[in-house]
Amino acid sequence: MHTRLQSNVISLANAAKQPPSSAQATPLIAMSHEEVRLLLANQLQSTLVLEEILALFFKISQRLVSYQSLTFTHKAQDVVIELGAVHSYAINYTLNYQQEDLGSITFTRNKEFSEQELADFESIMCSLVFPLRNGLLYAATLKNALRDPLTGIGNRSAMQQTLQRDIHTAVRHQQPLSVLMIDIDHFKRINDKYGHSAGDYVLTQVTQHIQQQLRTTDALFRYGGEEFLAVLPNTAKQYAILVAQRILDHLTQLTIQVEQQHIKVTASIGCAILADKDTMDSLLQRSDRALYKAKNNGRNQVQVAP
Repeated sequence: MHTRLQSNVISLANAAKQPPSSAQATPLIAMSHEEVRLLLANQLQSTLVLEEILALFFKISQRLVSYQSLTFTHKAQDVVIELGAVHSYAINYTLNYQQEDLGSITFTRNKEFSEQELADFESIMCSLVFPLRNGLLYAATLKNALRDPLTGIGNRSAMQQTLQRDIHTAVRHQQPLSVLMIDIDHFKRINDKYGHSAGDYVLTQVTQHIQQQLRTTDALFRYGGEEFLAVLPNTAKQYAILVAQRILDHLTQLTIQVEQQHIKVTASIGCAILADKDTMDSLLQRSDRALYKAKNNGRNQVQVAP
């Protein structure tokens, strides 16, 4: 399928000043410009959730211009929202307001958009300015609330949400699920000897090296202090042990340089595989017991929960 892409940059501050055109496109449900703009103004302010804002715009704007899909992208916040089925003809708008990037929107359908329809789009696009700004701010706030500020990975709250969802998926589809509770050995000694700033740097470096051993479908979270939890969806016991051992091997080979100091680290890992009667709490407790067994047995090793 060949796509013909038209591209426009819209300043929403200027679009808001443009008067509506007198001619009508062929809408799904006929409404005038003023009716559509009023409806958008009322409805888009009713939510802060980006998906809901764009779904409302998708539905209401088709009363003015007929099209089949809408895709919103905001690269800085790693947001992609797709609505409808993509067709061969596309028009893309890069949105900004007073030099503030508000992302881009692409509309598609099975025939080219006319100049009149493009003018119609631009006349109602200003309705998105404040809802989009508020939605992006809200999304960033939520994302930051679930992120560990030091390492950049998910925090304990994010872990609970992800693990609960993955447990539900595993049970529903009868798939294996494994978790790895990872603890940096003797981390207090690192803080005491090299200082807390060096300890923080060690945590960021260990985080990066653990992530490099995981798949894109896996998730890593800071569980607390120097503890991490890796969630491995659709992963059976044998592979989970291989992943855990690979993490240990790479950390053993790692030398972290802080100013003139060279710091070596090891870790202990407790592995647990989701059992039939497991809840999220019982799965975490089992991985935690396996971790303490690894620590009590001499550290720098993997232990698997029964």
